[in-house]
Amino acid sequence: MKLDAFITGLAIEDAGAYARGLEASGYHGLWVTETKVDPLLPLAVAATTTRALRLGTGITVALARSPMVTAMDAWAIQRASRGRLDLGLGTQVRAHIERRFAMPYDRPAARIKEYVAALRHIWGAFQHEHRLAFKGNFYSFTLMSPFFDPGPIEHPRIPIYLAAVNERMFRAAGEVADGVEAHPFSTPAYLREVGMPAISKGLARAGRKRADFTVACPAFTLVEASPTYAADEIYVRQQLAFYASTPTYRAVLTHHGWDAVGEELSTLARTGRFDELPRLVTEPMLDAFVTRAKTYAELGQRIRQRYEGVLDRVGLYGDATKIDRESLSALGPHGPSARLEEGLAARLAKGDPPAEIV
Repeated sequence: MKLDAFITGLAIEDAGAYARGLEASGYHGLWVTETKVDPLLPLAVAATTTRALRLGTGITVALARSPMVTAMDAWAIQRASRGRLDLGLGTQVRAHIERRFAMPYDRPAARIKEYVAALRHIWGAFQHEHRLAFKGNFYSFTLMSPFFDPGPIEHPRIPIYLAAVNERMFRAAGEVADGVEAHPFSTPAYLREVGMPAISKGLARAGRKRADFTVACPAFTLVEASPTYAADEIYVRQQLAFYASTPTYRAVLTHHGWDAVGEELSTLARTGRFDELPRLVTEPMLDAFVTRAKTYAELGQRIRQRYEGVLDRVGLYGDATKIDRESLSALGPHGPSARLEEGLAARLAKGDPPAEIV
């Protein structure tokens, strides 16, 4: 299980130093989600200041963009990073796609699967493996003149991760993607009992094996030894309450029998009473969604206990740079132990790609 950093927003002007610091600390990857800034923009900067850190969008809102736009931006970052981009794509929810982006949202699972196919076809055309000639139910791409063709790159295979909360999207990810970037509003029980079986169905439909697929997920954590523990607890409650108020994510609450809480949260959100949301997050909900520990050493053990056999990559949700190197090392196999740091240094010296880092 590899340790990533997961942040909900990263300013372009801060991205280079931020990513460089994560790499120096030994993180395997950085995921930047799309909230107030297109995550590909700070990752483009990070690609020029790091040498081994995986750079992921967690996620880019796919249905707000043409696949051609996404393909071109991803191709440029993949070239600049020498093959370190993990392209995470998500559908978002209907209200945002239709009312914030003014784009169509019909049949999101079918649309995102075709989106993935379109991306791979476009990249194949960029690599000069075939002419651009993609025609699907939602997208059609048939024009690529030399002036607009970015041309072949050294590492043309860009891993695609799909965001998932509901069973249908987990299944779609297993069928067409290289991995899944599960939503932070996921519990270990939900991942095991809903997410993983759906992924298995998708993999089986595509004739693939679990070893061909990467399961990543950001995780909420609380460590009592942290000097920012009080603020961290407030933040975690706020985020959980916000996610729980979203009807599209209700399946997770339903799985745990918390539908009534979800309905009440949604009612408060609809009336703009967001400050009242956190008080409805109960201790059982915190136990389910949050990995809690007294020390960072215990946190490493707890992460293993909760996610072993499910996650290949776990991301620390929030500002990972606030954890000092000593505390991070105490995570044991989940942090940059001496063995990982030595391996990272050796690979940086040789210029090897980060996929080799274990």
